[in-house]
Amino acid sequence: MSIDWSALGQVTAVSVGVTVAVVVVFALGVLGLARFEGAREDGTSTSTLGAAQAGLCFLACAAVVAYGIYLIVPQFH
Repeated sequence: MSIDWSALGQVTAVSVGVTVAVVVVFALGVLGLARFEGAREDGTSTSTLGAAQAGLCFLACAAVVAYGIYLIVPQFH
């Protein structure tokens, strides 16, 4: 029995890359949420840009997670 190590390495590289990308996008969402909350606490006009940034980033993370679940669960195919 022969193991194809290059395929394992490719899967590992893609997994690590996607994980880092999702963490970065999630962190940008948290930053947008902090901007929104900070503007609200300061009494200045609410930062719609921060709310939009948070919403888009969290939506992107949810889409990636949903796609991953779709790939894993065979009943969805």
